[in-house]
Amino acid sequence: MSLFFTSKFKLNNEVEIPVLGLGTWNLFGEDAYNAVKWALEAGYRLIDTATIYANERSIGEALQDSNIPREELFITSKVWETDFGFDSTLKAFEKSLKKLKTDYLDLYLIHWPQKKRLETWKALEKLLNEGKVRAIGVSNFTIRHLKELLEIATIVPAINQVEFSPFLYQKELLEFCASHEIRLEAYSPLTRGKKLDHPVLQEISSKYQKSPAQILIRWGLQHGIVEIPKSSSKKHLIENTQVFDFKLNPEDMNRLNSLNEDFRITYDPETIK
Repeated sequence: MSLFFTSKFKLNNEVEIPVLGLGTWNLFGEDAYNAVKWALEAGYRLIDTATIYANERSIGEALQDSNIPREELFITSKVWETDFGFDSTLKAFEKSLKKLKTDYLDLYLIHWPQKKRLETWKALEKLLNEGKVRAIGVSNFTIRHLKELLEIATIVPAINQVEFSPFLYQKELLEFCASHEIRLEAYSPLTRGKKLDHPVLQEISSKYQKSPAQILIRWGLQHGIVEIPKSSSKKHLIENTQVFDFKLNPEDMNRLNSLNEDFRITYDPETIK
């Protein structure tokens, strides 16, 4: 059996998460349905969505039609800022469950560190304590936001999902999260294709006879990061899984580490008070 099917990271509450999953931002309707369907056929079990993506219903249909046992799936969604607050978060969660056609989520995240984030975290803790979700976490939190949260939290976030790649190598954030047993999860790890032609990446790609995208995914995995690249291409979905038959040597890891240029696809969460 391929390592892709069995490779998992253990979270701080002992729940296991697949190391590689499918991000679904900007996938709608039939595109979202097909991407999830093809991903599941290719062996993906981690599917990441969010309320603001407006695709939970399509994803729920694809998950249901797959006939894959629910316990084999790892479904993540996120609460958006318009639903922040204790009661409104609980209501938003129930809506997500209905759209995704499931009785529970494996992971529920605060999408951005906006106002009412601490009140929202208390709602996530309630959901976890009631067994409605297997793990809870945050997304786009900086060290400052995490420190603030840890002061009031009774449960340490299991995940911090952030934009992360060699071109946005947030080393201090990675180390901070590791020191608190918070697992980093990377969205847009392929820079949405913007940096795939970088000469260093191209050189390393040629050396290992792997695509630039595969090199980027492998780099993240070797840093202990959960990778959730998005793709609506059946070919690329499969290609993205073919990263378990090689390993980047320390020299090439360091070369990739040195590519940081604070390159962001999304806006900088450090600006959020």
